[in-house]
Amino acid sequence: MSLTSLFLWAGTIILVCMILLWLVSLAIKNASIVDIFWGIGFIIIVWFAFVFAQGYLPRKNLICTLVTLWGLRLALHIGIRNWGKPEDFRYAKWREENGTRWWWFSFFQVFLLQGFLMWIISAPLLAAQASGFPVILTPLDLIGASLWTLGLLFESIGDLQLMLFKANPNNKDKLLTNGLWKYTRHPNYFGEAVLWWGYYVIALAAGSWWTIFSPILMTWLLLRVSGVAMLEQTMKIKPGYEEYMQKTSAFIPWFPKN
Repeated sequence: MSLTSLFLWAGTIILVCMILLWLVSLAIKNASIVDIFWGIGFIIIVWFAFVFAQGYLPRKNLICTLVTLWGLRLALHIGIRNWGKPEDFRYAKWREENGTRWWWFSFFQVFLLQGFLMWIISAPLLAAQASGFPVILTPLDLIGASLWTLGLLFESIGDLQLMLFKANPNNKDKLLTNGLWKYTRHPNYFGEAVLWWGYYVIALAAGSWWTIFSPILMTWLLLRVSGVAMLEQTMKIKPGYEEYMQKTSAFIPWFPKN
């Protein structure tokens, strides 16, 4: 199957999944399930490509293994974090603002939009599997896997440190300012960005240099839309956060300022 066909079929699969997920969200009155599906959706896409793409098998194995490990960890983390809790404040706010329109508005604002982003961002994952050349794992593949490992470690350790910090009742209304959070205010978002650049470098090894829009888009979303920018708007009201902002790098890890 050609890359164009793979890409079109992947978009169709994502659309069907998002429609079904949207219907479930209406039944349970909770749109937050779309966040859990984010990692799972990419797993579905890469294994579809694994079956139908005719690229170099070791590179296909590499991409599918990395995406599956990342996607399962992310889905499990978000699922545990959201279990037994009300709908995420973003969706709850939109639900309140749209009232009776929410049932159809949520399809476009939440599910179709995230599905479209998933489709576009998946380009290097599909392209890396569709290319049959080079018929060898190159140093670029190793660099990409190394970047992915660094990103996953930052994301996983950052999430774990925050989860353990919040689980301690003594830390209520306090800020986490040690561990990875001493060097960046958002180690999980930084790790996510690095991880996606790792995927791109593997696609680059297969000649798919043009998929660079994927990690650029993901980094921009993490920095300016759904990640750093949105979270910091809510965190600024917490006591001590402005001082934390002055001392600690927003994204790229660096030593804290005195």
